[in-house]
Amino acid sequence: MTDLHDLATRHCGFTRARTGIDVHHRRTLLALGLATALGARHATAGTPAPVAPGEPAVGPSWFEAGRPTPLASQVLARLAQAADEGLEPADYGAAALKAAFDAATSGPPLAPAVQQRLQRALTLALRRLLADLHHGRGDGRALGAPIDAAHTASFDLDAALRRLAQAGRLDDLWTEATPPWPQYPLLRQALARYRAMDAAAWRQRLPAVPGRSLEPGQAWGGLAGLGARLQVLGDLASPWTSAPEYSGALVDAVKAFQSRHGLQADGRIGRGTQAALEVAPPERARQIAYTMERLRWSPPPSARRWIEVNIPSYTLRAQVRRDDGTYAAALAMRVIVGQARETPTPLLHASVRAIEFSPHWNVPLSIARSELVPRLQREPAYFEHQGFELVGRDGRVTTVLDTTALDAVLRGEQRLRQRPGARNALGDIKFVFPNTEAIFMHHTPSVGLFNRDRRDFSHGCIRVHEPVELAMFVLQGQGEWTDARIREAMGGDQPRTVRVAEALTVRLEYLTARVEGEAVHLWADVYGLDGALERALQHRSRQRQAALERSQGLPTDEP
Repeated sequence: MTDLHDLATRHCGFTRARTGIDVHHRRTLLALGLATALGARHATAGTPAPVAPGEPAVGPSWFEAGRPTPLASQVLARLAQAADEGLEPADYGAAALKAAFDAATSGPPLAPAVQQRLQRALTLALRRLLADLHHGRGDGRALGAPIDAAHTASFDLDAALRRLAQAGRLDDLWTEATPPWPQYPLLRQALARYRAMDAAAWRQRLPAVPGRSLEPGQAWGGLAGLGARLQVLGDLASPWTSAPEYSGALVDAVKAFQSRHGLQADGRIGRGTQAALEVAPPERARQIAYTMERLRWSPPPSARRWIEVNIPSYTLRAQVRRDDGTYAAALAMRVIVGQARETPTPLLHASVRAIEFSPHWNVPLSIARSELVPRLQREPAYFEHQGFELVGRDGRVTTVLDTTALDAVLRGEQRLRQRPGARNALGDIKFVFPNTEAIFMHHTPSVGLFNRDRRDFSHGCIRVHEPVELAMFVLQGQGEWTDARIREAMGGDQPRTVRVAEALTVRLEYLTARVEGEAVHLWADVYGLDGALERALQHRSRQRQAALERSQGLPTDEP
């Protein structure tokens, strides 16, 4: 039977400049993939190619006396290194641009038309790269993520390129476009680290463990492969010699691996641990890149204090901004989130406005119809035992249950409400942050599920493990709300609402990678959102690269 606390939570063409083209220019055109353009003879020598609609009006000149400038070399280097940021160099025509500009560095100066097209193509590529770096490639909204439109609009590419033309160096603009999250540079380093790992140890799957799990002291044919993987990942120090039994340093290395992957660090290798061990470094590198992409969609909160709930890690962090602009977690705790298949917790940003102590639970009509009313029809005594009451449209409260009342609930004429108390599905405290999804945070009388590795059990709302500590953080500065006062209010028999003096941003996020110290933490894609993001980014790359093929390898105004 379902527990009550489970119910309570749910780019354009090219015109040649002349009819006679010397060998150098022919090589340049070939480098551009434009050999078919050599047959045309209708262009007048020295006539610039027409400017296509949508051509960028601003930007540095990438040529001086017909030769590429040092700034052009800086840009080409960044395009070639886009993968370091979790981006795709092929999306920007990096290889074709490098070949073209390399060909332009020697021999006679370029014809004006060739120069103009290269000028335009490199500008387009840089604009696209900077935009992707700043606010991402993926359509976050289509993936259910909250997007900060002001953040996207705040990065003025025209102004940025004018500044670049004046400065003559790309580094400052690159820093400006890079996501300001403290995690971002750490993830970039982690991405490079995982891409550099030798994945040979993953060519063959590990054999099945004996029984339900491999226990310390047992023999297993996969120990050598296990040790090899853990050495590559850095959880097992080198040198290591395989032993006939699973023990010692290998057990400790598995515990370290488990800790980094959101698994119970008991050293036992069960289904969850073995599944995580099968994920090879290239796949983990993609996972890190997807987290970097998500960090581009919105900037860190500007407030001094805020709350982050990360769904894949099932954790809440109460963050405080330091004077140097970095963040520190003043509080961290386990949470329970919405069920992956039925009632996933939505991603959203909101503000905590109030705390309700000893709250009523107003049962959502969907839950009443699908679960509670059928149970009460079978088991009427459950109504009184769990402290339910009926509330009419006029606010009148009834504590007596009959068939007529349940029919009224099904019609939406009355609603079920659970009184405060030990059995209340919301526990003894509710954190209110108004949002269109009717999501909130609350405690729960059933705390055993907090001990599970995977904690997607709710109907969508967030259950918090340490409500008193979270309340003290939220009410910080409201001096009367001490630990004792909070506990007293939580134990009351009547609801009490306390307004929060300093509204705190709460962000429900989906990040499957995080760096803490030297450890790279990687969590399972519980809602499949990394998979959805992967498909969206692959589709975007196919669109861009198809457009590049149509334009002989150079960026155009196409997406």
